[in-house]
Amino acid sequence: MAYLLKTMWRSSILPPLRRSAGTLPPPLVYSEEVLSAKSEGKPIVALESTIITHGMPYPKNLETALDVENIIRQRGAVPATIAILKGILNIGLTEDQIKNLAQAKGVVKASRRDLAPITAARLDGATTVAGTIVAAELAEIPIFVTGGIGGVHREGESTLDVSADLNELGRSKTLVVCSGVKSILDIGRTLEYLETQGVCVCTFGQTTDFPAFYTVRSGFQVPYHVESAQEAAEVLNAAKKLRLQSGIVVAVPVPKEHAMDELVIEKAINDSLAEAKKRGIQGKEVTPFILAAVAKATGGASLATNIALIKNNAKVGADIAVEFKKLKNVGNSTASNIGFSGVSSLNTARRLHTSCATRNTQIDTDDYDLPRIPNLDGDVLVIGGANVDRTYRVTEDKVQVSTKYH
Repeated sequence: MAYLLKTMWRSSILPPLRRSAGTLPPPLVYSEEVLSAKSEGKPIVALESTIITHGMPYPKNLETALDVENIIRQRGAVPATIAILKGILNIGLTEDQIKNLAQAKGVVKASRRDLAPITAARLDGATTVAGTIVAAELAEIPIFVTGGIGGVHREGESTLDVSADLNELGRSKTLVVCSGVKSILDIGRTLEYLETQGVCVCTFGQTTDFPAFYTVRSGFQVPYHVESAQEAAEVLNAAKKLRLQSGIVVAVPVPKEHAMDELVIEKAINDSLAEAKKRGIQGKEVTPFILAAVAKATGGASLATNIALIKNNAKVGADIAVEFKKLKNVGNSTASNIGFSGVSSLNTARRLHTSCATRNTQIDTDDYDLPRIPNLDGDVLVIGGANVDRTYRVTEDKVQVSTKYH
């Protein structure tokens, strides 16, 4: 005998929250040190790897890379050297990985345009400033330390040779600590380009003299300067609050005791540029060639200056990261407008907070047998969730007996 319900009840349930399909997580691999730092909320500083593979000869490249990481640790932050190893984007490298990278041959310079092909082909790639910014954004690391950024090359008005670093700075939210633009470039046009991209350029110190990598000043002025790591962190914090989609350059002059003579370095650069032009060297191969040629022409003095400035930048960058973390912690502890505000009844629009989205849902109490909520003053923080269970009892007068068999 089959029992058929004579009356079907329409279930009164709260409308489900529709979760938008999330994007796949980026293909990143974190070192144990960086992963631990992220879980514990420690400040992290991103570092490029091109300086290891293309910027310095072995073993100076290895010594400098390890020294820079240790400087950052000593200042209270965690270093995250970024590179592509066998097609995997690594955020943070072990000492053995850095050693291998320092001696590896055929490592590809990885700017934004190169990331996908290198990853697809499972090759090794050393990230440039632009490539490192992309990776740092994916890993949510807001501060990046390097020696010098790329820029508009000399005679760039006719060759259109402009570094991808500038465009990346214009669309990232990263603060880059550097010693300005490499002095082998056209510094004036580079600053104009950064302005067009909406990049905030600050000098670090008491003046607005923009540094020229090997030398303390370039002769060009910038609008702003910060005199401490705390001030730089406050600029970054303000940019985050304003949700600006452009980066910040903090230009740190090379320590005076390590700065080079302007006339000596300018002659070495001009001679090297002429040689590069004669050999037909173009594109991303120009900068490594010029740096090596200048180092040779100056008897290694330019390399010593390069090492000194990157170590100094590591100190400044780590200090900024520590100060920025303090500001974030203060902001989190004093955050307001959490949860519901001024709810008088369920007939009003309710803001529902979930782990993946915030959405407004209109609830009509006429459809639900729910109690009214009294007026609440101030914000209410709801932690956890609520389950609504309904139980239905079938009684005799709700059942029709059928003698039909199925």
